[in-house]
Amino acid sequence: MTTMTQASVREFKMPDVGEGLTEAEILKWYVQPGDTVTDGQVVCEVETAKAAVELPIPYDGVVRDLHFPEGTTVDVGTAIIAVDVGGGSAAPAPEQPASEQPAAARPSAAAPAEEPKAAGSGRQPVLVGYGVATSSTRRRPRKGPEVPVQQASTAIQTELNGHAPAAPAAPAALAPSAAPAGADRPLAKPPVRKLAKDLGVDLTTVVPTGPDGIITREDVHAAVATAPAAPEPAVASAPAAAPAPASYDTARETRLPVKGVRKATAAAMVGSAFTAPHVTEFVTVDVTRTMKLVEELKADKEFAGLRVNPLLLIAKALLVAIKRNPDVNASWDEAAQEIVVKHYVNLGIAAATPRGLIVPNIKDAHTKTLPQLAESLGELVSTARDGKTSPSAMQGGTVTITNVGVFGVDTGTPILNPGESAILAVGAIKPQPWVHKGKVKPRQVTTLALSFDHRLVDGELGSKVLADVAAILEQPKRLITWA
Repeated sequence: MTTMTQASVREFKMPDVGEGLTEAEILKWYVQPGDTVTDGQVVCEVETAKAAVELPIPYDGVVRDLHFPEGTTVDVGTAIIAVDVGGGSAAPAPEQPASEQPAAARPSAAAPAEEPKAAGSGRQPVLVGYGVATSSTRRRPRKGPEVPVQQASTAIQTELNGHAPAAPAAPAALAPSAAPAGADRPLAKPPVRKLAKDLGVDLTTVVPTGPDGIITREDVHAAVATAPAAPEPAVASAPAAAPAPASYDTARETRLPVKGVRKATAAAMVGSAFTAPHVTEFVTVDVTRTMKLVEELKADKEFAGLRVNPLLLIAKALLVAIKRNPDVNASWDEAAQEIVVKHYVNLGIAAATPRGLIVPNIKDAHTKTLPQLAESLGELVSTARDGKTSPSAMQGGTVTITNVGVFGVDTGTPILNPGESAILAVGAIKPQPWVHKGKVKPRQVTTLALSFDHRLVDGELGSKVLADVAAILEQPKRLITWA
């Protein structure tokens, strides 16, 4: 076996993939110890407070160690993977042929063979928020089934239904050990932790024999061999348990960690609601002509292959209204005590994703033609649904549209995206009785709600913007004359 020197090992640290981010959760590893990697190869996916991001490795080599398992939240700047760039092999020679090992000890594809750690490296787990220290790493539960993009308003209920009932305590291999205060978390590599989990072994009860106090596979098997046999359950003498109610889980509560996108959204919404004085105005609009125009555009060759829907024309109507009322496109600079009027529009579109609500924006949307705007909307929605929205795509927004109508909701009072002056909520478009040309007829009708920061936008300006949007949707030909 090739001996690796400490000098040949490069530590890849968790980067700051967005402005001011301090931590990220490791969602998935794409490599394992012993794998060869090349410069630019994606080695893992992490979730920040803004989005899920794939991380490429910046050099060639062989993976020596994954410092943290999936589901761990790690501080920015903390080493997460070690790569031998000196040409050595990270995979040790097997101590025993696989055919001679007990069935439970044979490594699987999901759990590569353990590799020894360099003596004297003394690497300790990292306590999130306090840098490299001798304290234990904070573990978070792994993700359950993804929440569908649809029904974002019931995302929590969907997530609950997708999980098994919560147990009183997490399995020993997943939960931090109940060690005395100040004790280190048991040191073991991800494959060993998985083996312990599969065999039901509490790592805090295992006596380590590896270098630097690391628990090895043999230590786990030894713990299994010496564990006392579990007593037979006294089924015959135990009284029959009362059946659980058919409509409830046996666990009365399930606790879900607030993290990632949901954590960032919650903090932003609280900050916005208690910083900017919100005012919301409503208008009900006959959008029958807009719906007819949508159908015409779908058949237009210029829009072939593009996403054409009512949101496209609503977005264009809002851009035209901002052009006619530019003071609404502004932000409040508290430190300088200034109103900053933006001469560009980065149009945010609220998107429900499996990881929560995000608001990516279309940069310089005011410069785009209708086909270009349709193309940008399509790319934005597809990227958000795939969970690939970059942090930069969610920065620098000026105004936002949130389409609550896709969930059958008539209207709402949207909360401003932090740093923005206005947000337009679009309700469901439904056939309703409407007075048209002096007669009551069934028409396609929706309700628009515009929330704005009353420090920047007074009632007159907010009313003009909302009235312009409504007028364009009632008579979409105004797009030609007003744009």
